[in-house]
Amino acid sequence: MKILDRYILKKILSTFFFVVLMLTSVIVMITMTEKMDSFTRNNLTSWEIAGYFLDFIPWIMGQLSPITVFIATVFVTSRMAAHTEIVAILSSGTSFRRMLVPYFISSVLIASLTFWLNGWIIPQSNRSRVAFELKYFEKRVNFDRRNVHMQIAPNVYLFLQNYNNHSNIGYQFSLEKFDSGRLVEKLSADNIEWDSIKNKWILKRWKLKKVEAMFTKARSESYLTSGDALDTTLAITPKDFENEERQFDGMTLPELNETIKKRHFRGLGGVELYETEKHIRYSIPFTTFILVFIGVIVSSRKTRGGTGFQVALGFLLAFAFIILFTISRTFAEAGSVSPFIAAWIPNIIFAGISAGMYRYVPR
Repeated sequence: MKILDRYILKKILSTFFFVVLMLTSVIVMITMTEKMDSFTRNNLTSWEIAGYFLDFIPWIMGQLSPITVFIATVFVTSRMAAHTEIVAILSSGTSFRRMLVPYFISSVLIASLTFWLNGWIIPQSNRSRVAFELKYFEKRVNFDRRNVHMQIAPNVYLFLQNYNNHSNIGYQFSLEKFDSGRLVEKLSADNIEWDSIKNKWILKRWKLKKVEAMFTKARSESYLTSGDALDTTLAITPKDFENEERQFDGMTLPELNETIKKRHFRGLGGVELYETEKHIRYSIPFTTFILVFIGVIVSSRKTRGGTGFQVALGFLLAFAFIILFTISRTFAEAGSVSPFIAAWIPNIIFAGISAGMYRYVPR
């Protein structure tokens, strides 16, 4: 690595982390001011508030990463252009493409760090952050879905007329098992209740009907048993009926993949939210490369009027990217657009824009 590479790389990384810390500090102060009434109303201690912000800070840093790397790139490159450093670099025989190498290295480092944090580290702190916000900032949401149908095992289907997630009681329960498309067993109960001590379900006023084929007589015969209460283990827990709002924020990438697989298997709705989050976590590192490239292009030319216009154009493109990203995510979560397309279309469009802008940078 040449002296020039180390010089630019050091400037980009130091500016990036400085901007992240500055913006995070400002947002933390604003958030603290906005939430002060909620903290006071819930009689929260200083330790509880501090714990919340220790979880909040990594999350907001992850959210700021793409735009802060763009700001750092524009700031460093525009200062180099204003001090005629870029002219000197190009006049020495170094090509513009070669000058991009330290920018590319910084993009790799920041993108890799962002991917690792967003995929595995930040989701773990998000679990307690989201739980804290749902407990103190928002009302607890009831599980209000009725007529719940889901597949909990191959050829095994569960039905609940409704479920109360405050008391952990479900009503009008049935569990049907099929073999080659034929019903062979049906377990039903007036209600089911979770026993937190035994970690089992208690079935109240239950009935078990088994159907055995009598091939020799070309007919089936049923056997019925019943009782008042029955302890049983099912492939579901009360966690499956919890408030699902922003649940994906607290999932690592392996957990997201497992949840998507489970929801597809059970035939549950809302899988678009989890698929969109998964694809966005893969696309954000590539966003870093695109925004760094645009930042270099718009701020590397020195003009008589200064670099103000180029920098303003760069910020306009960056915010246009954020708007397009937000819109595409909204459509994907609503099921109107494929999550994969929604996550990658902003990168594809702005990669094309940056490639077109590359033609007009100084060589």
